[in-house]
This record gives sequence, structure tokens and C-alpha cells, in this order.
Amino acid sequence: MTKAFIFLNGDFPKCEKFYENLKIDNNHLYCADGGAKKALELNYTPKEVWGDFDSLDDFYINLLKEKNIFIKTFNKNKDFTDGELLISYVSSLNYDEIYVIGGFGGRIDHTLTNINLIFKYKNLIFMDNLEKLFLVKSNFTIKNEINKRISFISFSDSVDNLTLKGFLYPLNNHTLNRGDSTCLSNIIVENEASIKFSKGKLIGVLSLI
Repeated sequence: MTKAFIFLNGDFPKCEKFYENLKIDNNHLYCADGGAKKALELNYTPKEVWGDFDSLDDFYINLLKEKNIFIKTFNKNKDFTDGELLISYVSSLNYDEIYVIGGFGGRIDHTLTNINLIFKYKNLIFMDNLEKLFLVKSNFTIKNEINKRISFISFSDSVDNLTLKGFLYPLNNHTLNRGDSTCLSNIIVENEASIKFSKGKLIGVLSLI
């Protein structure tokens, strides 16, 4: 399974074990603007850095150049964020999983926009030190996460015929409407837990602790 890692310019976990568990590979690490500063501070050498560089000062830009890191520069007056431009590119490389770090925190408009990118680009997983957020497709199976807390959130008017098996609070053909709290703070109780539904957009938020 091929994995890519994208550093954006939001909040980053301060726990070293978080990065050790991810096993980040410099050859598959991409940074958007200020995310490059985070990478360098963590002693990573990204493969590519994209952005208009309004969040990265000359010291770090020069350091990237000294390390011969590929830099793609954009005009500040553009239709997409640095993060989305980079995510679009990495998504086209056909990685099985794309882990996005630094996608949350800071401006709420950026956070909400980043979350919605899950529906636009494939295989995105947003992570911080506490949780990971991902798209749930119908006939989805979660393996080897027993006793972990998980929430399911509707990002459409409704998620129809939602069936949960292998959870402390199972459901059978339930309609989960936008804004419902029915599926918050469930617990996985089997080594293979399944999610099925017939229609809608669903996000999962899985606790990492």
C-alpha cells in the first residue's frame, strides 16, 4: 500500500511518537507553503513544496533551495488555496492513502474547506494527534480498531439506510440527517466493524487514543 504525506500550515501534534507511528518517508512528503517550515523543524526533507509563500520567510525558502528541494511557486491571486493545489496534484499520483497533517486549527474557513476536500479528492485522511478524519463509503469495513471511539457525521441532507455492525451502538437501516448527533461517540467492539448505506455523504472521525 503506497502512502503520501502532505503538510499544510495548520496545527501540528507536538508528540514525537505521533510521527514515529506514521513512519513518514521524505520521498513521499509534500508541503504547502508554511507546512514546509513544520517539516524542516521536524527534520524532514520534503520532496516538493508548493505555494505562493506568503507564510514562509526567506530563511526557510533559502534553506529549501540549499537542499535542492523542488519548489513550485504560484501567484497570490489564484482561484485555489495552496493546499488544494497540492492535494489535487498528489491525488493524481495514485497513492492508496494520502495523510494530511496540519489541515486543522487556525482559521475556521480553512478548516471547513479542507474537510470538504475529502469529497473532491480520493484517499484523503486528515490527522492530528488525537483523531483521524476520513470519507466513509458504503460497504466500508474498519479492521483491528477494537475499543476505539468513532463518530459518523452526515455531510449530505441525509445518509439513508445506514447500518452499523460491530459497534457498541448498532444501527439497522437508519436515516442519519444532517446535524443529527445519533452517531457521535460510538465504540468499535469487533475486530471487523462494517458500515453500509444506500445514499449520502458520510465522514468518520476515529480516535487514535
